[in-house]
Amino acid sequence: MRYERPESLDQASAMLAAEAGVTRILAGGTDVLVQMKSEVVEPDLIVDLKHLAGMRDIQAEAGGFRIGAAVSGAQLNEHEGVCALWPGVAEALDLIGSTQVQGRATMIGNLCNGSPAADSVPALFAADATVRVHGASGARDIPVHDIPKGPGRTNLAPGDIITSVFLPARPERSADAYLRFIPRTEMDIAVASAGVSVTVDAEGVITVARVAVGAVAPTVRLAEAAGDAITGSTLDDNAMAALRTAVEAVCSPIDDKRGTVAFRTSTAGVLAQRAARIAYERALG
Repeated sequence: MRYERPESLDQASAMLAAEAGVTRILAGGTDVLVQMKSEVVEPDLIVDLKHLAGMRDIQAEAGGFRIGAAVSGAQLNEHEGVCALWPGVAEALDLIGSTQVQGRATMIGNLCNGSPAADSVPALFAADATVRVHGASGARDIPVHDIPKGPGRTNLAPGDIITSVFLPARPERSADAYLRFIPRTEMDIAVASAGVSVTVDAEGVITVARVAVGAVAPTVRLAEAAGDAITGSTLDDNAMAALRTAVEAVCSPIDDKRGTVAFRTSTAGVLAQRAARIAYERALG
């Protein structure tokens, strides 16, 4: 195994693209180090990026925030601006692991690990976040929902490095929320989860809504019909019922020891309803 600490993103990208074996990027390390210790993976090349410029920075940009790929959960949840603008994203990341893990765990690592049960990913989908990817042809911006491909897999090409995630600006009377169901009270993997983001007008009518669910399909799913179901409403009973139906329609979970298909599907719908209510109340102020 080779460990490399490149001096630039170009150098890092070239190293990763040239390696024919198994590669891993080290930014937080809470996934890759555990995988190595448990012998799930034996990388031929590990590229450490934590020291590169911007990787640990949270910067205001265009009314939103750009968050470096090595920003930890602990760091993000101490940032008042991000927590105020995107509370659901912050609370989703805050659910990952213990206090010790929070000191290292990152949103980008959570995304690139490729788990459909990743906590931060439904919240990022609901936020309509984008990631900046540095590759052989330079930098490009990609919607977060285009990154996951399946369990343990992404749509990134060899040499591609996600350097940051961008949480966009949002209008007044906007908010989001994230909820998950786990068998234990903490430090467990979601059986089902939901992230919801809404904007409301002066009368309290929802004008924009995005709904995403996790752990109920091979990847996190953006439930566009669920967002449409509550747009134009004040979350009355009919809208909430339509929301749940639309969420359940995008679910295609598996049966395992943590939950049945029926349970996961139903739970995702209920969580989406509850998260929508929390986001709505936050937006109303």
